[in-house]
Amino acid sequence: MARGPAAPAPAAPSTARALLLSCHPVPTAAVTALTTSLGAAVGLAAADLALLAAAVLTGQLSVGWSNDLLDRRRDATTARADKPLAAAGAPVRAAAVATALALAAALPPSLALGAAAGAAHLGFVASAWAYNLGLKAGPLSWLPYATGFGLLPAVPVLAAGAAPPAWLCAAGALLGVGAHLFNALPDVEDDEGTGVRGLPVRLGRAAGRLLGCLLLVAAVAVLALLPPGPAGPAGWAALAAGGGLAVAAALDGGARGSRRGFVLAVGTAAVGVALLAARTASLG
Repeated sequence: MARGPAAPAPAAPSTARALLLSCHPVPTAAVTALTTSLGAAVGLAAADLALLAAAVLTGQLSVGWSNDLLDRRRDATTARADKPLAAAGAPVRAAAVATALALAAALPPSLALGAAAGAAHLGFVASAWAYNLGLKAGPLSWLPYATGFGLLPAVPVLAAGAAPPAWLCAAGALLGVGAHLFNALPDVEDDEGTGVRGLPVRLGRAAGRLLGCLLLVAAVAVLALLPPGPAGPAGWAALAAGGGLAVAAALDGGARGSRRGFVLAVGTAAVGVALLAARTASLG
């Protein structure tokens, strides 16, 4: 069937507003806050916490800006009002410079955390860039989320001089893939129409919401039940709370243009970090 003319692109906002909106502010803030909170839970000193926050924030900024830069033509085709770099006259050059600066700025604090922690964090950033550069469009769109978020919780643990337990990395990978589904499901029509056929598009909304819910519940179950010792009241409470948020994400998430499911997925991750804060002995 012949496609009609592309919808007109929205007017470009100011450079500052465009950079703020195109850095993916909610995921950037959430990932930075949760990783820094995990660093506090494992006992990192204030200086190391500052390095951790700076490394994660700058890495996430580079990921968010590069994502919108690379997708700007597809976003213009679908007239995404929430994608300022797709607008006519958008500050593309400023965003490209900001992306390069953010990526460069992520290196010093990452390496200052130690060789192992730095390598883990840069592996996380590289996974996100691999998604942006092409993996998002195919059946392996989930893989950068599994590898990246499997590495991310290891960063503060390694910076503290401990060995990250396998269950922690497994929980991170499960959370990452679940969040990927809830983040992408609202855009499945736009993605499919522009040739982006990642896992969420291939699954569709119903199956994607079910799988996303199961992955989030599994992640919290891993955090509650696999660390040494009994789960205790905190573990069971976290499992109930995280499971409830995951079910709410499945029931409410996935509607076109809605980000509620993703926000609820972030809430599930926050429950997991709170549980880890209450059981720091299990981290090394």
